[in-house]
Amino acid sequence: MSANGCAHVKEIQKVTPSGNGCKECLEMGDTWVHLRLCLICGHVGCCDSSKNKHATKHFHRSKHPIVQSIEPGENWRWCYVDQMILE
Repeated sequence: MSANGCAHVKEIQKVTPSGNGCKECLEMGDTWVHLRLCLICGHVGCCDSSKNKHATKHFHRSKHPIVQSIEPGENWRWCYVDQMILE
């Protein structure tokens, strides 16, 4: 287990973002509030403040546990499984 208590950090990969916005929102012509990057596969999805919550939906489909904010000036990560911020 890592020093911050999350064993899932070992699953983090070097990823290429799936796009410059939320993949699903772009496909459906919708908007988002903030973006999250899946650190396992590179999927870019919208945050839970966005009406579609595609980042969380991606977690439920894929079981990929860790996302990172890709908003300017933010560098935090979130583990869905452990429900904790990783800094």
